[in-house]
Amino acid sequence: MIELRGRGIVPGVVEGEALVSHETISGWGGIDPASGTIIERRHELVGVCFTGKVLVFPGAKGSSGWSGFFQSTRLMGTAPLAMVFTAMTTKAVLGAVVIRVPTVSEFEQDPVVVIRTGDLVRVDGDRGTVTVMERADGGEAHGG
Repeated sequence: MIELRGRGIVPGVVEGEALVSHETISGWGGIDPASGTIIERRHELVGVCFTGKVLVFPGAKGSSGWSGFFQSTRLMGTAPLAMVFTAMTTKAVLGAVVIRVPTVSEFEQDPVVVIRTGDLVRVDGDRGTVTVMERADGGEAHGG
């Protein structure tokens, strides 16, 4: 297992499949809250659904409307299972708080580099840790 230590932002513990973006995500016009899909045209994950996934990304970009769009995903049942982000900004934190999913940030190691899409991860917002339990390719998760 690989355990990343950071700062818990929103409490709670969940396990799920990671969806990793190497690019920031624009909540204002960059996501479709009705489907939980990234719609930002030039984004690496355009057309990919984050519903029920652990969303791992560098942080938020755009206006303060970011949190409103992510709040809509909670209301519509399309929110990510948890959020893990590198840069703690007011937009990203407010988004995490309004959708009420376990969230961790401010890591010793960059989670975007360590975690891969499809990895099984445990996000513990109470302890401020993210654990890679199983690699997407079926290999063992070693390191830390």
